Parts: sequence; C-alpha cells; structure tokens
Amino acid sequence: MEGRFDQASAEAAEARGDWAMAIAMVAGFSECYSHDHYRHNAHLWHMELLVKAGLLHELAERAKADVHARRRLDRLLYEEGRDSELRQRARRGDKTALYFLVRLLRARGEQTAAQQAVVDIDPADTYAIELAHQPLADG
Repeated sequence: MEGRFDQASAEAAEARGDWAMAIAMVAGFSECYSHDHYRHNAHLWHMELLVKAGLLHELAERAKADVHARRRLDRLLYEEGRDSELRQRARRGDKTALYFLVRLLRARGEQTAAQQAVVDIDPADTYAIELAHQPLADG
C-alpha cells in the first residue's frame, strides 16, 4: 500500500492542470465502494479527473466494469449533447444512458423523439416512460 494520501498536493496538481500527477495520487488512494468514505470519494474524484484530463478512452474502458465510471461517462455524453452515443449505450442496456438520452432530447424540445426513444429502446422501463412524458417546461 502507498504512504499517506496527501490530498492538498493532489488538489494543487489538479489546480495547475497536472493531470498525470493528480490522477496518479488520487488513483493510488481511491477505492470503489470502500467502507472508508475518503477512499470512496477519492474514487469519484478519480473519475472526474479522467474527464478533466480528456482521458475518455480510459473512462470508457473503466465504465465496462465500474458503475461510477459508467455514470460519469453518461453524464459527460449528456453534457456534450452526444445523443447518438447515449442511444448506443442505452441500446446495450445502460439505463443511465437511456435516462440521459431522454433528458437531452427533452431539453432540446424534442419530446416526441424522447418518447420514441423509450419505445425503441426499453418500452417496459416505467421511469423512462414517466420521464419522457413529463410536460416540457415553458421558457
């Protein structure tokens, strides 16, 4: 096991954009679903650092087995408006990707497309159905 975790140094590396250093420090301490909440939070921070560093391939690779990486990747795709990739992930059974796809389509004012996406991908998902049928906000 590594020595003591120096969070201040990891934060400083992140602040100056030294992604390799920040990732190495945080990854060495992080632990998914740890009973130690500091290690679990470091795991979530690690996923965020991968995004900030632009290491999307690594995040996508981790997303195959890590729910936190999967959720962070799905959120990134939503934030970047990448509906095609969300749709592909949803078709492969990623529920979070389906929900983000529906939200993205609705945010664009495409409620009919959001409803159709649910019908096409998972017509039995009651949460997705509810989400797709919520009234669009005026504005």
